[in-house]
Amino acid sequence: MDGSTPEACFPEGQVASAWFAVVMRDGRSAVRVYGAVVMPQSVATPVSAVSPAGRSPFARLSALLLTSHEFAHRYLLVMRFVLLNSIALALVGAAWLQGWLDPLVAADRTRLVSLIVFVFLLGNVWCLQRLVATSRELNALKCGIRPAGTKTGEFLRQIEGRDAATRANLAGVLKVKLFSRIVPIRHVANSLVILGLIGTVLGFIIALGGVNPEAASDVSAVGPMISTLIDGMSVALHTTLVGSVLNVWLMINYRLLEGGTVRVLTRAVEMGERDAGA
Repeated sequence: MDGSTPEACFPEGQVASAWFAVVMRDGRSAVRVYGAVVMPQSVATPVSAVSPAGRSPFARLSALLLTSHEFAHRYLLVMRFVLLNSIALALVGAAWLQGWLDPLVAADRTRLVSLIVFVFLLGNVWCLQRLVATSRELNALKCGIRPAGTKTGEFLRQIEGRDAATRANLAGVLKVKLFSRIVPIRHVANSLVILGLIGTVLGFIIALGGVNPEAASDVSAVGPMISTLIDGMSVALHTTLVGSVLNVWLMINYRLLEGGTVRVLTRAVEMGERDAGA
């Protein structure tokens, strides 16, 4: 079945007693459910379309709770992303209040720490974008709908009437396509470590650049050399630390996206095989 994702999917042979409104989408009517109780068709009572403004306060609250639960269930990957990153941001905020991040800012002479943070934010936003798209595809597949304009929808169209060997080959192609669109995020995460190592090299260059062996016997010159050495080591260690921590952070988000991609692939293959055996 082609089309866009419906607002809710109900088991076959059952209907819902619900507050709902009929809307148009892609030229087709769709039901937007504000709140529902699924029951067997034999005991269901027909309900007329009721606008949200005409419901009682209790009905509005019930509908809000039900639709909030529905949204959280449909976008579970995104909710996990938000939860993980909220915890991480809370830890960063606590470290900032404790003054632990001040040395990082003060030691950022090469601006590599700022560059690392910028690349991390870029990768994180990219990861969130892919998570939203993956959640939409997964929702459509759970409802037995071919996601229009996606790799999975194209795969389900191509395997129609094909033999088992061809379907297996097309499934392998789909796997490559799905993972090729998320691999760049892993490359962004790996680049954070590389930038941290570049900062380490620059820090050692700064540290050793201030050392003058000929002036080592001069007491007045030892102090500035030690100060330069400490500054260089600070740059080296802080850039490595920031790059490594943000790499771990982004890789956790990437693993979340990877798991969602695996579920999309599994659902698409299962749906295709089920349709082929029907």
